[in-house]
Amino acid sequence: MNASMNDESRTRGSSAQRAAFLLASAWAVPVLAQERPPEQLEEVVVSAPNYVPTTNTAATKLDVPLIETPQAITVVTRDQVDLLNMQNLGQAVRYTSGIIGENFGSDERYDWLTLRGFYPIQYVDGLQAPVGSVTNVGLDLFGFESVEVLKGPSSVLYGQTPPGGIVNLTSRRPLDEFGGELQAQFGQYSAKQIATDVTGPASEAVAYRLTGLYRDRDTQTDGVNSKRLYVAPALSWQIAETTRVTFLGYYQDDEVNGDGGGFLPAQGVVLPNPNGRIPTNRNAGEPEYNTYQREQYAVGYDFRHDFTEQLSVQQNVKYSSADVKMLSVYGAGLQPDLRTLNRFNFPFNEEVRSFAVDTRLQAKTELGAVKHNFLVGVDWRRYTNDSEFAFAFGPPIDIFAPVYGTPVVTPSTFFPFTQQVQKQLGFYAQDQAKIGKWVFTVSGRQDKVKADNAGRDTDDDEFSYRGGINYVFDSGVAPYVAYARSFQPTYGADFAGNPFRPTLGTQVEAGVKIEPRNLGRNARALITLAAYELTQENVLTPDPDPTRPFFNVQTGEVEAKGLELEAVARFRERLSVNASYSYTDSEVTKSNGPDLGKRLFMVPENKISLLTDYTFQTGPAAGFGCSAGVRYMSDSFGDPANLWRTPSVTLLDAVLHYDRVGWHMALNGSNIFDKEYLSRCSSNEQCFYGLRRNVTFTVARKF
Repeated sequence: MNASMNDESRTRGSSAQRAAFLLASAWAVPVLAQERPPEQLEEVVVSAPNYVPTTNTAATKLDVPLIETPQAITVVTRDQVDLLNMQNLGQAVRYTSGIIGENFGSDERYDWLTLRGFYPIQYVDGLQAPVGSVTNVGLDLFGFESVEVLKGPSSVLYGQTPPGGIVNLTSRRPLDEFGGELQAQFGQYSAKQIATDVTGPASEAVAYRLTGLYRDRDTQTDGVNSKRLYVAPALSWQIAETTRVTFLGYYQDDEVNGDGGGFLPAQGVVLPNPNGRIPTNRNAGEPEYNTYQREQYAVGYDFRHDFTEQLSVQQNVKYSSADVKMLSVYGAGLQPDLRTLNRFNFPFNEEVRSFAVDTRLQAKTELGAVKHNFLVGVDWRRYTNDSEFAFAFGPPIDIFAPVYGTPVVTPSTFFPFTQQVQKQLGFYAQDQAKIGKWVFTVSGRQDKVKADNAGRDTDDDEFSYRGGINYVFDSGVAPYVAYARSFQPTYGADFAGNPFRPTLGTQVEAGVKIEPRNLGRNARALITLAAYELTQENVLTPDPDPTRPFFNVQTGEVEAKGLELEAVARFRERLSVNASYSYTDSEVTKSNGPDLGKRLFMVPENKISLLTDYTFQTGPAAGFGCSAGVRYMSDSFGDPANLWRTPSVTLLDAVLHYDRVGWHMALNGSNIFDKEYLSRCSSNEQCFYGLRRNVTFTVARKF
């Protein structure tokens, strides 16, 4: 008991020291940047002009400055992705506050994320992606211009969303000037990738863009191979001076062979086993049998027409499709000899279709001393999800000396997993009013969601709202406070047959955003500090009646309180800084299960990250740059009852890059000291190792 308390004290002390160091670093860099008078700065090559974001439309559906938005938002720009050579969405949020990625270690299929304690739903170009049994679709990061993380309830503009927030990906758009790149990449685990991105004018009124990628690589798990094909065409047509439409599409085909998905036994991973320790590359699946195939695509357009400088209409339309076919043999726990692993056989098929349209009218006007920016809109979405599964026992295997190849018979009988047709119609309105330095944002939305779930109809009407106030000082300091509410349908019924109501999320958030105005020439920074209290109600919990063991009631409640600090800065096109600190205090406050009073799983109390990049602009090393990053996560739990603790971990990343006219080269290292660590254990049969060291080399010809 005392030893455990001492360990916890040391962990908290270490976290506090790391946080202090992070805060000092984030604030010291701007001071150092001002030591040299602006008139002494030489001309430099502008290689990442949009490294530090200034505006974003995802949070308000208006092109307004981030410091005028009453919500914590992170925008990872394409310049950040390129300069730091980020490979996927999980890497893109490593240095972002409030969000955790790579929750299940090595997974080639999905980007597992947790945002303020909840799984965020993924959006593409402001419309919900074709998510099915998982809340994201694993699209390749190479095809997108930016990643936007909206933290906290976002239903007021997007309808049904989880209380923790959403993640939006914005596609690359055609440019009016010719340019592009041809890229090749090689790395550990026999990784090979070629990619291209070309854009330019086709005529005076039409511009095009074509982005494509092909990848073939193994993983840290023996016997696993992954292939991906991604193609994204785009065409922009300036119909008139005030009218423009951009057609967007993507196609992605994934094939992952041999992956058992982790599911290693705790005895041999985190608990003693007389047979030894199970290595991090061990595959508990059946390499010759296990397959995962996914084919997904989307087509649509973004349209804008300006009636006047003050009045405009915009419309986003997208049809999306995703088909998944999976054969999976995976670990199911050890036999008494503690080396023979039982296994399950779980085939799974899923088809998801989505058609979404969002139309909105924006009007700017001045009424006396008040400047209004009005937004009214309507969106509609039809969504279908049909999935099926089968279940059987797979052949056991010696996990310490596996011999693969035992014939596996796929079950012939499949059962419905999900049979859902959902229609959502939402009407929303928003007013951003400015009075001097005050900015008031008020939003409201009415949703009607109808769903047919395997023959059971539900009809939910929900009203969501948000109100926020910002005060923007001339110095670029903008404190704010906001209140927001969200909802998310809950499918199923209680013992009496009453359909479940949607879960409701409410949040109070206060903070300050800083865009320093006195950094001098070629210096930009954005610093955000946010504190929040988030509550989710109507959570499912077991029926307290012991005669109803397989039924739930809707009396559960979850709370999450937190503090988040984030800074991104770039100075003189040389020094870049990404820093973040997150403190999350989560608790299940109402429940009939063993999770009562426990922390949410996969939610560490502390996350600290700091990455700096320096690029030489002059002298013999001109064009050469390097990055160094450190990531720390405190311990967390892998299961709702908090029986399985995941230890804290500190990881180091590094990038070496070199640029000259028309060329870019980068050597990217993740977890460079090859630390072995646990990503998660959720039970005695389900343990997952974290990502080992991975090094990739990229060379790109730019034109």
